[in-house]
Amino acid sequence: MITTPTPSLLRALPAEHRNRLMRVAREVSIPQGTRLFEEGGAADRFWIIRTGTVELDMHVPGRRPAVIESLRHNELVGWSWLFVPHAYHLGAEATTPVRAYEFDATAVRLMCQEDPALGSAVAQWVGDVLAHRLRSARIRLLDLYAPYGSGSYI
Repeated sequence: MITTPTPSLLRALPAEHRNRLMRVAREVSIPQGTRLFEEGGAADRFWIIRTGTVELDMHVPGRRPAVIESLRHNELVGWSWLFVPHAYHLGAEATTPVRAYEFDATAVRLMCQEDPALGSAVAQWVGDVLAHRLRSARIRLLDLYAPYGSGSYI
């Protein structure tokens, strides 16, 4: 299996844009077991993990939430803030104590509207994160449900 690193803010944005974005970041500590957001909730914030682990999960009626992915250092938690209707598509929970940079989604969207170059760079970064997560989900589904040897990673 070919794996590629998750697109990080450090590699994705030019220094000028990264520095502007980080000026609106707030350092937060999130205790283990804290729900960051629920499916369908207002996507008004997003985070970049500094330390710890956050699991993305999906509601399954009558069962515990199904874990979709575990996120760690330098990974983006929450992308729904960028796209209308600005509602989370998954849930998220800190499975260890987490230190992260937290961003106000409205403030970042306004910055992106005011500076099209920044907006384009942020949209490209978030789009790359989404594409990476879709590839990862596809591979996990093949591992779970396809007959052995029938899947392709392309």
